[in-house]
Amino acid sequence: MDWALLRSFLHVAKAGSLSAAARDCGISQPTLGRHIRALETTLEQPLFTRTPSGQRLTPLGHQLFEHVCTMEQAAARIALTAAGRSANLEGRVRITASRIVSYWHLPPILARLRQEEPGIQVDLVASDIPENMIYREADIALRMFRPERGDLVAQKISELPLGLYAARSYIERMGRPESPEALMNLDFVGYDQSEMMLRLMAENGLHVTRDDFALRCDDQLVNWALVCAGCGVGGFQCIVGDAEPRVERIADFVTLPALPVWLVVPKALRNVPRIARVREILARGITSLGNPKAHTD
Repeated sequence: MDWALLRSFLHVAKAGSLSAAARDCGISQPTLGRHIRALETTLEQPLFTRTPSGQRLTPLGHQLFEHVCTMEQAAARIALTAAGRSANLEGRVRITASRIVSYWHLPPILARLRQEEPGIQVDLVASDIPENMIYREADIALRMFRPERGDLVAQKISELPLGLYAARSYIERMGRPESPEALMNLDFVGYDQSEMMLRLMAENGLHVTRDDFALRCDDQLVNWALVCAGCGVGGFQCIVGDAEPRVERIADFVTLPALPVWLVVPKALRNVPRIARVREILARGITSLGNPKAHTD
């Protein structure tokens, strides 16, 4: 059975329609349609039922989907193993990190990488959504949580202190809080879906709900811009907040935990020379930002 046909089937099954699958995988819609028809001819049974909303899997399609997903995972692991045998210091390395880390911390580190290793090309994926590293969506990840998968190597390279900040213009208008009660009388720029700020405030005895935030945004870059503009109090990395002239750190009586930074790579790739070299430079650069407590799992 042709693996190309099975992969096209998988794309359509995951996307729910030929047009959506074509956008996602870069294969034309007519080609995907031909692949599905060829596969159905081979199996002598239909795999999809066409509906107004798209393609719906038949009972056989559901069974085949489970098996092809297993095949896709196996193929990804084979490719990962083969990539791990590369001995070339030159080539492309794909890095993923949060938008905050990608915007504030990585540019000078990557500039240094390009100077030291001009033969290494970098793809930087700035995203707050974790990439699937088994499918080579990233070779190296910088994450703020410890991954649970056993086929990944995770190295804790730093802890970045956090603090509460407010714009100088806002403090002049509302006053600097000297107690928890005074702090709670101020406006906070909160998060919409994320409960991180609610959890951190509760740990400090400040019990609030989502509705207590008159202004909310889950995009951390935008959230910080709102704080800098004088919309209220917000939490951010001290290395960024202390360097921003528009804001001041406030409420030292509130203790925020440091933000851990984990450097993650698939086990199969950890000894590839160019990936090991990029890991080294990233670890050196990020470690210098905070208080390192490095170890490897």
